[in-house]
Amino acid sequence: MSTDHVRLSLDGPDDAARLAEAVADALVRNRDQMRPWSPHRPAEFFTPEGQAVRLAPDPAVRRWHFTDGRRVVGQFTLTDIVLGPFRSASLGYWIDAEYTGRGLATRAVEEVCRAAREELGLHRIQAGTLLDNAASQRVLVKCSFEVIGTASRYLHINGEWRDHRLFQRILHNDPPMP
Repeated sequence: MSTDHVRLSLDGPDDAARLAEAVADALVRNRDQMRPWSPHRPAEFFTPEGQAVRLAPDPAVRRWHFTDGRRVVGQFTLTDIVLGPFRSASLGYWIDAEYTGRGLATRAVEEVCRAAREELGLHRIQAGTLLDNAASQRVLVKCSFEVIGTASRYLHINGEWRDHRLFQRILHNDPPMP
C-alpha cells in the first residue's frame, strides 16, 4: 500500500537488521508522544540492537512498517497469532506524530485485516485501547471493529495498571482453512 510517498510493507524474514536502526530512531523521536499509551520500556528497547532482537522473525507475529523513504513512520503488528479452531490475533499499531491525521492508520488497519483473512485465514482480530485513547478507538470503529467490553487493570501502561476498551473484528464466518 502506498499513500503519496509513504509506503506500507510487510516485513520479510531478512528485514530485522535493515529496519532496526530506523525503527529505533522512530521510537526515540516519538517517545514522548507514545509514553501515555505505552508500557515502561528499558533503555535497550530504544536502541538498534534492542529493535533487531524485537524485530527478529517469529511465527506468531506479522509486522508491517510505514516508511517515508528510509524513515520509519509507523508500525502495525499482529501478535499472538493462533491457528486451529481459534484463528485469531491481536492488533497493535502506532503512527509517527508528524504523520497522524492523514488516514494512514485506518488504511493500514484495513490492509492488515485483509492480509489476516486472505493470507493467514484468520477468523478474528482483537485490539485494546486505553479508555481515553479516542484516536485509536476512531480508527478501529472506522475499520468495522466492535466494542466487546472493558478489561479492568488490563495492562501496565505509563506506570499504572490501566483499564482498556476491547474491540474485535470478525473477518469471516467460513470454516477454518486446512
